[in-house]
Amino acid sequence: MSSFNLSEWALRHRSFIVYLMIAAALAGLYAYRGLGREEDPPFTIKTMVVKTMWPGASTSDTVEQITDRVEKKLEELPDLDYVKSYTKPGESVVFVNLKDTVAGDQVQPLWYQVRKKLNDIKPTLPSGVQGPFFNDEFGDTYSLIYALTSDSLSHRELKDMATSLRAGLLTVKDVAKVDLIGQQDEKIYLEFSTQKVAALGLDVGTLTQALQAQNALTPSGTVDAGPERIAIRVSGAFTSEESLKAINFYANGHYFRLGDVAEVKRAYSDPPQPMFRFNGKPAVGIAVSMTAGGDALALGENVKEKMHEMEAELPLGAELGMVADQSHVVEESVGEFTKSLGEAIAIVLAVSLLALGWRPGVVVAVAIPLVLAITFVTMEYFGISLQRISLGALIIALGLLVDDAMIAVEMMIARM
Repeated sequence: MSSFNLSEWALRHRSFIVYLMIAAALAGLYAYRGLGREEDPPFTIKTMVVKTMWPGASTSDTVEQITDRVEKKLEELPDLDYVKSYTKPGESVVFVNLKDTVAGDQVQPLWYQVRKKLNDIKPTLPSGVQGPFFNDEFGDTYSLIYALTSDSLSHRELKDMATSLRAGLLTVKDVAKVDLIGQQDEKIYLEFSTQKVAALGLDVGTLTQALQAQNALTPSGTVDAGPERIAIRVSGAFTSEESLKAINFYANGHYFRLGDVAEVKRAYSDPPQPMFRFNGKPAVGIAVSMTAGGDALALGENVKEKMHEMEAELPLGAELGMVADQSHVVEESVGEFTKSLGEAIAIVLAVSLLALGWRPGVVVAVAIPLVLAITFVTMEYFGISLQRISLGALIIALGLLVDDAMIAVEMMIARM
C-alpha cells in the first residue's frame, strides 16, 4: 500500500485547493486589518514600589516601625524573589521583586496579595503614618502627549480645563487612562504675626490646635424620623480663605479674628511638584495611554479628532500643542514592512519569471503573500500585534519564504 502523497492529492483537487488559497488570502487580509498596532510589544515589569510616609519621624524610627514590618510581611508572599528598601527621615520605600519564572498573567493577582497583606498590618502602624501607597504601573507607555498652555490664564484655570479634556478623552475607544502631568496643588498658608500673637499672650501651637479642632469632621449621630434615618452633620468646616479669616478666638477676656493675627493666603506647594514646560512655557501635560492590544494608528486618529472638537470649546488664550505622537512612529514601522513586502514580491517575481518561466515564477510570487496571510490569522488568534519585534521577525522571514518557494519550484521541475 503506497503512502499518502499530498502533492498528488492537491493536483487531483485543484478547485478545492484554489478555494482554500482564496479563503486563506481573504482571512489573512481581514486579520491584518484587525491586528493591533504598537511601537513596542507589551511587557510586564515584575516590580512594585511600596511607599509609606511618617512625617516628623527619624530614620531609625522609620526603619523599626515601618520598613522592617513591611519587609517581614512581604516575606509571606509566594513567588517573591527579593525585597530592597531605602529609608530616610519620615519616608520608607520598599521595592518588591518577583521571580523571573512568574507568568505575566499571574503578576496582577500577586500585586493584589501585596496590597491585601499590607492593608492587614496598616492598623498596627504608628499614629500619623500615611500609606502605604502602591505603584506597579511601570510598563505603561503614553501613545500621545499634549501640552495645554496660556499666556493669560492662571495655572488653576489650565488645570480645570485639562481635567475637562481628560474626561472627554476617556470616552475615546482604546483609551486606557489619561494622566495629567505638571499640575500643581494649591494650599492655604497661614503666616502669623509674632508681635500680635505675643501681645495676646498666646502661642502659635495653641492657635493651630484650635484650628484643627474647629475643622475636624467627626460623626454627630443620627435622628430617626419614622422609616427614615437622617444623619446629623455639624457645620463649621472651612470652605474658603474668607471663612478661615473669620474664625473667632477668645483669649484673656477678648475676642479676636484669625485674620487679625495672621495672613491667610492661597498659593501653590512650595517646593513645587514636578513641573511640565512646553516651548519654554509652564504647561499642564495630558498623556493618553492605550489599552493592551489596541491599534495605535486608530487611537491616534480618534484622539486627534476628539481633541479637535474640544479645542474649539477652549476659552480664548488657551493653546493645545502636540508633544509626542507614537502613532506616527507606528505608521512608519508598518509602512516600512509593507514596502519591504512589496519589494520582495516584485523582485522575486521578476527573477523567477526571467530564470524559471512564468508558471514557476507565479508559484514563487504567490507563496509569499499566501503564507503571510495565514501568519496574520495566527497572530490575531494568539493576540500578537504588529510592533517592532513582530515586524522585524516577518521581514527576516521573507528571505526564508523566498528560499522555500524556490526549492519547491526546483523540486517540481526536477521530478515532473
